[in-house]
Amino acid sequence: MANRGGEVAEIRERYASDKEIPRWRKTRFLVVLMLFSGMANAYVMRTNMSVAIVAMVNHTAISEADSGAQGRSLEDGEFVWSYKVQGYVLSSFFYGYVITQIPFGLLIKYFGARHFLGWGMMVNSLAALFVPISARSGGAVGLCVVRFIQGLGEGPIVPSSHSLLALWVPPDERSLAGAAVYAGAQFGTIVSMPLSGLLAHYGFDGGWPSIFYVFGVVSTIWCVLFIWLVQESPAVSTRIREAERQHILQAIWQQNQPLEMGQIPFLAIARSPPFYAILVAHAGQNYGYETLMTMLPTYMYGVLDVDIQSNGLISSLPYLAMWILAIVFGMLAGCLIRRHCSVTLTRKLMNSLGQYGPAVALISVGYAHHSLWLTCLIFVVGMGLNGAIYSGFKINHLDLSPRFAGFLIAITNCVANLVGLLAPMVAGHVIDEKPGVDNWRIVFFIAAGVFVFTASFYNVFASGRPQW
Repeated sequence: MANRGGEVAEIRERYASDKEIPRWRKTRFLVVLMLFSGMANAYVMRTNMSVAIVAMVNHTAISEADSGAQGRSLEDGEFVWSYKVQGYVLSSFFYGYVITQIPFGLLIKYFGARHFLGWGMMVNSLAALFVPISARSGGAVGLCVVRFIQGLGEGPIVPSSHSLLALWVPPDERSLAGAAVYAGAQFGTIVSMPLSGLLAHYGFDGGWPSIFYVFGVVSTIWCVLFIWLVQESPAVSTRIREAERQHILQAIWQQNQPLEMGQIPFLAIARSPPFYAILVAHAGQNYGYETLMTMLPTYMYGVLDVDIQSNGLISSLPYLAMWILAIVFGMLAGCLIRRHCSVTLTRKLMNSLGQYGPAVALISVGYAHHSLWLTCLIFVVGMGLNGAIYSGFKINHLDLSPRFAGFLIAITNCVANLVGLLAPMVAGHVIDEKPGVDNWRIVFFIAAGVFVFTASFYNVFASGRPQW
């Protein structure tokens, strides 16, 4: 092991003063950039429905139906869907997304991650083009089927990203690289919500259908670029310089992590408290996050009376804060680890900020409904702090085992999304009879309680030490 460490030191010393120093980072920077844009792309495709459904639904007719009246406003949306039905529409994507997690986690181990990610997102992108016709021809059921197919296509995004990060990013760069990649989720939401609002109001074919046509085409272009530019690992890459290849491989080798995959230690994983810590934290994060991501535009419209053009822009502000602070927290976590703060303590500190902070915000926001700007400020602060989770549990799989990180996150992401898909349905049932602030407060309290419990569980059982 000493010899391996000496080889790493020799390589670093050899290129320390070399003029090619910026170049030997270039290829892995490209991989991180493509994964970041892929994550952004994925979240555009899953969040645009949250804004589109506000424009699709005839809210006047729903209100009249609830009061026992008849009629339909021609100035409102096309579809008379109750809040319960809207909850099912918003959740349908996640059914397809969830069932693919563990199968892809296993397949990636044997066949690699690149093609599953690229072609899976291609399915997602092309299916988006059929969303308008499915809603108009098949109603809520037809729309749910297409959104389910989109979820199937997006299934590989997280396990594939984790697997590629494990192969391409040296251990001392993982906090920042992981935060950068997964912060793409917030960037995608930032792009999706305001642009979806504008397209819903000014777009072609009735407004809201243009959301899916525009983003579907852009997403298809990204898929082509990803399959062309990104390769499976440094070992097989034909684009990478030899200096960078050796740096990455030697850095992973130095961490006592064999490059060969080996057999998945199923029993050891099933008995591991640190793994369950990640699992529980991931589930809590998805429930709270999906509550906000899918229901925030509806809350802004129904309680705060924000029009559709402004809705997307205002709803995107919390995700802008989360995106920016995710990078800041990633840099902070990396700095702490380099200054010899233990990985375990760093992960727990980041995760506490990332989950206790939003819990306080959710409890507070239910009492701030009289002020739009105060409500926005609370959401921005709470979701901004939530960005710390990308340096907490979200990257913790790589600490436990870079070899099996893709499989580990496939399991936790599957369970987390099973929990997360309940969020819009629970919210829909709670606010269906009386969509006033009192019932919305219940929705926020439930999400806050989930955040507090899961963050506390993580703090008790989490670890940053390699396990397998």
